[in-house]
Amino acid sequence: MPLPKFTFVLGGAASGKSSFAESLCFQSTRSRVYIATAQAFDDEMRAKVSAHRSQRGSDWLTLEAPLDVAGALAARTPEEIVLIDCATLWLSNVLLEQKDTAAAVAALLAAIATCPAKIIVVSNEVGHGIVPDNALARQFRNAQGRLNQSIAAQADLVVTVIAGLPQILKGDKDMLT
Repeated sequence: MPLPKFTFVLGGAASGKSSFAESLCFQSTRSRVYIATAQAFDDEMRAKVSAHRSQRGSDWLTLEAPLDVAGALAARTPEEIVLIDCATLWLSNVLLEQKDTAAAVAALLAAIATCPAKIIVVSNEVGHGIVPDNALARQFRNAQGRLNQSIAAQADLVVTVIAGLPQILKGDKDMLT
């Protein structure tokens, strides 16, 4: 059974989720598209972005879409596999720009549903920690939890990655082969 139309990869920080999602793309014979949501504002983030690019290699089309992932998905084709990395940074960007979060999430989910390419979305699980001590962090944590639930509900396959080990939460293990 091939990789399904829509896969959601969820995990904590440095859990191996991005590497796992990339490995799924490498198993595909489709053209690879990477939709990057990160914005490199400092040297540490620039180094992280550079390391991710090196790890992927040069045969990816990379689209920078810190806010407009839906727009980046609009031009995709059935011959492609798209990796969106990650929904967490995208949501942070939306919140910090004080955009209408509900409208942005609805647009993202609609774009995923109508995109003809296979899609893999990476996101952080943020609900395992302590309750944040400030309003913005609590707003983010709650919005991220709702976003993850919405993405998971729409996905055909949901995988969590813990310590580099993928665990299927939704779907069939044969979907990974």
